[in-house]
Amino acid sequence: MNGGGGKGTRGSTANLQDLRRVVRAVTRLRGETVKNVTVRSDVRHVKVEFDSGLILVVSAERDEQGRPHLEVDVVEAAQDGSVKQQIEVRFD
Repeated sequence: MNGGGGKGTRGSTANLQDLRRVVRAVTRLRGETVKNVTVRSDVRHVKVEFDSGLILVVSAERDEQGRPHLEVDVVEAAQDGSVKQQIEVRFD
């Protein structure tokens, strides 16, 4: 959606390939049951876990030119129960 509504109006837009990628990722989730939702405190990252083990990750970032960029990925959770979850923290 863009704010102006007129032809040629510039606003927050996504390119068609990005939108198709998002649709393909989210289509995998049809019929899934949500198990847990985690939202980062600054609301830039959302993680939705499903009973099947699939995880939807949505991130809003800025690209090198400062334009908003939406990342949407569907991944499978690790099935090995002996693997402990880790959080990587970098100190620069």
